[in-house]
Amino acid sequence: MTTRIDAQFADALNTLETVRRELAADISSYPTPISGCDAQFNHLLARRTQIARAIEALQAEVFIPTPRSPSPLAGFESR
Repeated sequence: MTTRIDAQFADALNTLETVRRELAADISSYPTPISGCDAQFNHLLARRTQIARAIEALQAEVFIPTPRSPSPLAGFESR
């Protein structure tokens, strides 16, 4: 069963993937030569990194500590 929150996460991920593709197209079509101080190109690269990190954050598994499992490597305590 898909909840409203799941749908919103999927929408956010789809939007980020669309923006990532658009940025990739902008970067690949950027005119050459590119100097090291090309602020517009560097801005595109920075945005690409931000989008990639946002996508990774949405796809990452989140660990929530509990008394039975206080850290990700602690395993599960049986009682």
